[in-house]
Amino acid sequence: MSSPAPTRLKAGILVVSTTASAGSSEDLTTPLLRNTFASANESTPASQWDVAAAEIVTDSLEDIQSVIRQWTDRERLNLVVTSGGTGFAENDVTPEAVSQLLHRQAPGLVHAMLSTAFNITPFAVMSRPVAGTRNSTIILTLPGSPKGAVENLSAVIKLLPHACVQAAGLQPSRKLHSGGLQKLSTDAGLTPQSPQATPQNARHTTLTTEGTTKPPGYHSCGHHHHHTPKPHANPSSSQTTQPGEPVPSRLRSSPWPMISVEEAHSLISAHTPIAPEIITHRVDSSLIGYVLAHDITAPVPVPAFRASIVDGYAVVGSDGPGIYPVVIVSHATPTPGDELPQLRPGQVARITTGAPVPHGATAVVMVEDTRLTRATEDGKEELQVEILASDMGAEENIRQVGSDVAMGSVILRWGTEVTAMGGEIGILASVGISEVRVYRKPVVGLLSTGDEVVEFDRAEGLSMGEIRDSNRPTLKAALRGWGLEVVDLGIVTDIAENLSQTLTTALTTADVLITTGGVSMGELDLLKPTIQHTLAGTIHFGRVAMKPGKPTTFATIPPVSPASIPKLIFALPGNPASALVTAHIFVLPALRQFAGFTGARRYLPKVKVALEEEVRMDPRREYVRGVVGWSESQSAGGGLVARTTGGQRSSRVGSAVGGNALLEIPGLGETEAEGRKVVKAGQKVWAVMVGMIRGVGWDD
Repeated sequence: MSSPAPTRLKAGILVVSTTASAGSSEDLTTPLLRNTFASANESTPASQWDVAAAEIVTDSLEDIQSVIRQWTDRERLNLVVTSGGTGFAENDVTPEAVSQLLHRQAPGLVHAMLSTAFNITPFAVMSRPVAGTRNSTIILTLPGSPKGAVENLSAVIKLLPHACVQAAGLQPSRKLHSGGLQKLSTDAGLTPQSPQATPQNARHTTLTTEGTTKPPGYHSCGHHHHHTPKPHANPSSSQTTQPGEPVPSRLRSSPWPMISVEEAHSLISAHTPIAPEIITHRVDSSLIGYVLAHDITAPVPVPAFRASIVDGYAVVGSDGPGIYPVVIVSHATPTPGDELPQLRPGQVARITTGAPVPHGATAVVMVEDTRLTRATEDGKEELQVEILASDMGAEENIRQVGSDVAMGSVILRWGTEVTAMGGEIGILASVGISEVRVYRKPVVGLLSTGDEVVEFDRAEGLSMGEIRDSNRPTLKAALRGWGLEVVDLGIVTDIAENLSQTLTTALTTADVLITTGGVSMGELDLLKPTIQHTLAGTIHFGRVAMKPGKPTTFATIPPVSPASIPKLIFALPGNPASALVTAHIFVLPALRQFAGFTGARRYLPKVKVALEEEVRMDPRREYVRGVVGWSESQSAGGGLVARTTGGQRSSRVGSAVGGNALLEIPGLGETEAEGRKVVKAGQKVWAVMVGMIRGVGWDD
């Protein structure tokens, strides 16, 4: 049975700023709020936001009210959010402007926004938010700072669809509430917290948000009563080991609940800053991989002049077939003074592809449709040609001014990725745009841990117990392939003080820290206690029901100032295959969210493939390294097929050699796999693509 179509809701973003309105300061808020709406669409399938309008006005009560009246009374938007003018300065009049327009107040929305803001900064008392309805539109006032605006909107965004549907009368109230609180929560992307999520495993169910306290740039949805699953945060201090504690005092079982891959993705998304910074970047090959932070319009038309599409002769269409003198030659070269000659009836102009068409010409005849009748005595120039073509249409074989790109048209939209295919850079170059605003990519620190780990290129051989560090070179290659800046932090030994100092130093330069090793249950696995007790971090999960990668850990370190953003730590398993798999499954989506990607574009693409061999199933979902290619064989049905790369032991980095995909083999406990112990050859599974699909003949 198909799911009902989502409710489409139209939103408007109104930035109140005299300086931004005059163009003397940059509007950084609108792109971030657009991003917040886009992220909300992913987690609320029952409703989808469309930012239908966005404007900037001065700090004028009349200007603010004029736009809001237009959006609420005429365009009937479902939601209007304003940003700016909510403080105590003399020209901060947004609350007054909005209050005068409201038909009904919504103090609950105000309380939710303030509650979230207070948990982040005491300066929340300096904001004067207003919320309510005008006609069928919900109106919210947000702070002027980009981070404050995102935090306040995120605090209520999952509940706004319900309010907007009620205000607009899109559904009868009885029908809207017929499923009870459970259905309302599900439709809003809010689900009850499982008993497993609490350290005490208490036998009660509560609704909790994905973190009501969010530092700058967070995607936050805090509100009392209606919430999403609580992060699998730090167990109580009595359940965790302090760094450097004696071996006999270590835990004998993990205090971290085992969560699903989907739960891990949800927690990572909730605690990763959403495109926190916009930068200006030059248009060149280094722009590849960046996400545009604004719509880009063409400052000039392309072509800027009427241009010939073919090599041939420009003619006056009314002349028809016949013999005509060649009086003008137009090449695709600059014309001095930008002056074009006039072509008169009874004349033709020889012209090359891309050259300007003379004034008076109405079509271009292809050279194949002509015949030379007279040349100069030296044979170097044409004097007369016969035009053989008839019925030439008006402007035939002529590119009109702006026919490729119209001046003022949007050539690239906000959120577009600049790709290596070249199209985005090409169109920017074609209109002379040399700089664009994009979302900054995160700086990634990379660190290996372990007394036994040595540099892979060390000249001397290995001593008993030593292993070469293959994780850092492997992950560095993957990160560079993703177009990210990497800070190589080397190897740190299993000494609590060394680990703490290295992490602290690394977090001053890196936005995201990736470590490998030290996250299992060994006596020298110090990462988790160091993150908790030394760095005052929050561990959101410490185990995932997957193979390889069960001990994967995700944590955040709080921001050092109100103007900064939290730091992310991905503590990956030390086994090479585990580290590489979890980097693709968990780290990459976070890095892409930070860089401005939204929705499904944060993740690697997935395709359905038919297995060429039988694969045994594990109790946990397994990400088998594999090769995906196209097959034209009858047994494959002419489609995508996959085979494994061989042995899949988590320590065997060679399992990734030649692979281009991670094959998702369902766990024995997963519903779709119930009652089966193998996935048979010919059955289809999902493949997470980490490389190019192999084409026909690639393996010959």
